[in-house]
Amino acid sequence: MLVWIDLTNSPHVLVMRPVIEALREDGHEVEVTARDFAQTLQLLDRFGIEHTAIGRHRGEGLANKAAGLASRSAALVLWARSEPRDRSEPRDKSHARPRVAGHRPGHRRLARGRRPFDIALGHGSNDVSVAARLLGIPCSTTFDYEWAAVQHHVNCRLAQAVVVPDAIPPERLERYGAKGKVRAYEGLKEEYYLADFEPDPVVLGALGIDRAWPLVVVRTPPEVSLYHRFENDLFAGVLARLREAAAKDRVQSVVLPRTNAQRAQLSGVPGFIVPERAVDAQSLISYADLVISAGGTMNREAVALGTPVYTTFEGRLGAVDEGLIAEGRLRKLVDVDQLELAKRDPSEHPPRTRRDPRRLVELLLSPIPSWRPPPPPPPFSA
Repeated sequence: MLVWIDLTNSPHVLVMRPVIEALREDGHEVEVTARDFAQTLQLLDRFGIEHTAIGRHRGEGLANKAAGLASRSAALVLWARSEPRDRSEPRDKSHARPRVAGHRPGHRRLARGRRPFDIALGHGSNDVSVAARLLGIPCSTTFDYEWAAVQHHVNCRLAQAVVVPDAIPPERLERYGAKGKVRAYEGLKEEYYLADFEPDPVVLGALGIDRAWPLVVVRTPPEVSLYHRFENDLFAGVLARLREAAAKDRVQSVVLPRTNAQRAQLSGVPGFIVPERAVDAQSLISYADLVISAGGTMNREAVALGTPVYTTFEGRLGAVDEGLIAEGRLRKLVDVDQLELAKRDPSEHPPRTRRDPRRLVELLLSPIPSWRPPPPPPPFSA
C-alpha cells in the first residue's frame, strides 16, 4: 500500500513519526510532504524522515489562510501527479512545485506510469484533504482540539475518517460534517507518540543547563506575536516573573519560540535561554521542574511525562484539556503568584501511560475497505 502523509506544523511531525515507522515496518510505502512553518522541516531532519518541502505559511488572517490553502493544495496535486512511485525511477526532490505537462488542477487522471496513492493522512492539514479530494484519494484527518472551526469545516467534510481522542464528545464534531466518520482512541495522542521515549540528558549540556538549579520550559503563544506585544497579558507577566527569578534565584528558563520573529525578540532578553533551532523538547520537559505553555501539545507532553505544567491558553478550552484540568493533571494559570519556581522531588513522578501507536494506524487506515490490520504484535513495551 502507498500512503501519503502531509505535515504542516511542528507537532504533526511528533504525532506522525511512529505512524510512519509502523507503516513501513508492515511493508507499506510512505511518502511525506511538509510545509515550511515553525520547526516542521527542522524536526523532520532531526528525526531523519525523508520528505518533500512544499509551500510555506502565508500569514495570519482569513484572506491569507484562504490563499495559502488554494496555492498549497494545488501544489500538492501537481506533486502527487508527477512524483515517481516506482523506486526504480529517478526522484528529483529539488523542486517544491513540480510541473507536469498536460495536467490541470482538478483533473483526476494521474501521469502515465505513476502509481496512485491508496490513502492520504494529515493532522489538521486542510491542504492534503483538499488535494486528496481533487485526486480521488481516500483521506483521514486527526486532531485533538475541537474548536478550530474553519479548519474542521474543511477537513471533517472532505475526509472519510476523523480520528480524535475519546474525550471529545462526537456531537461537538457533527456541525463540521463529521457525523458517522468519528474514530475515537483512548487517552492522549502524546501517550502514543511518546510511548517509546526515554529522556536524553545531552540536550541539557547542549544548552548549558545546570541540573543543580530549577529548570522551567516555556512555550510561547501560538499566534505570531512579538515580545513587546506580551506587555499587557498574562504571558507577559510570566516572562517578567521568570526574568526576576533568573536574577535572584538562578532559575533557568528555556523559552521555545514558535516563529523566527519571536526568537529574534526573545533571544536578547537577559535570563532566557532561547535555542536557535529545534531541540529535543521532550527531554527538556522530562527533566524540567515546571512547564508553562500557551499552546496545547507541550502541555499534554508534560502531562504524559509527569512534569508539573501550567497552561496560559486564552482561547476556548477543548474537551481534552477540560478533562486534564478536572483531574488535576493540568493547571490553569490565573496569576503569576501561583508559580512555584523550585526544584521538584524526582520521587513525585507519576507512572507513565504508554500506548501502542499501531492503534492510531488502524484508525487512520479505516477508510480503505480492503485493508485489514496485521496480526497483533506481542504486548507493547517501550
